[in-house]
Amino acid sequence: MDSQEQILRRNIGKRIKLARAKASFTQEQLAEKLSLSPRYISQLERGIAFGSATTIINVCKALNINSDFLFSDLINNKTPILDDFTDDKFLEIYLKLNSDYKEIIFIVANDLLKKQAKDEIKTTAK
Repeated sequence: MDSQEQILRRNIGKRIKLARAKASFTQEQLAEKLSLSPRYISQLERGIAFGSATTIINVCKALNINSDFLFSDLINNKTPILDDFTDDKFLEIYLKLNSDYKEIIFIVANDLLKKQAKDEIKTTAK
């Protein structure tokens, strides 16, 4: 398996993991729902294993996600949504927040970006 294949598998695995976290399933619960082993779910999420078409379809159904969530940016040659620099733990926690708390995160992040831009202007002016 070449490095590009490994990257694709890892990115798809990250999306499966995020969808599972959003659905509030443990690996064991998803495995039971799909009649698979928790170890295999772990391998899917880490990009070590890649399921058959039937397995991927069943994962999408169980997690109530569209296959576009797993594949669209990969097929369209866009930069993957979840690359190696994405903090998985942060995303898992964020997905569990209700919409009010997500809005607070958005406001804080936006304010931090504005502060960062101001700080960069100050730094370059020196």
